[in-house]
Amino acid sequence: VQLQASGGGLVQAGDSLRLSCVASGPTFDSYAMGWFRQAPGKEREFVATITWMIGITTYADSVKGRFTISRERTKNTVYLEMNSLKPDDTAVYYCASRPRGGSYYTPDAYDYWGQGTLVTVSS
Repeated sequence: VQLQASGGGLVQAGDSLRLSCVASGPTFDSYAMGWFRQAPGKEREFVATITWMIGITTYADSVKGRFTISRERTKNTVYLEMNSLKPDDTAVYYCASRPRGGSYYTPDAYDYWGQGTLVTVSS
């Protein structure tokens, strides 16, 4: 299984970005997908997750109301629409697949990871 994240870049505070994550591989069959982020000197933190079949979403409090996670099942693609970006959103963003339900906010719950895409928000 391979996850390919893209869409990062340098933007100003208040701008928007959309990240994409394409999953590929002959045995890809996860329960859900998630986005995490890691800022310099900080631990990787949960951002959002969505289940593949029903599309149930969950967000971190820090992004609720500003970010939207969605998926396009026919393309094995997950998106993260990020609006009203703040400098605190600056981080490398990773997509990951989750094989089962239950815990969703810890990196240990995810088995495959993309390479990360850098988002930089200037003030």
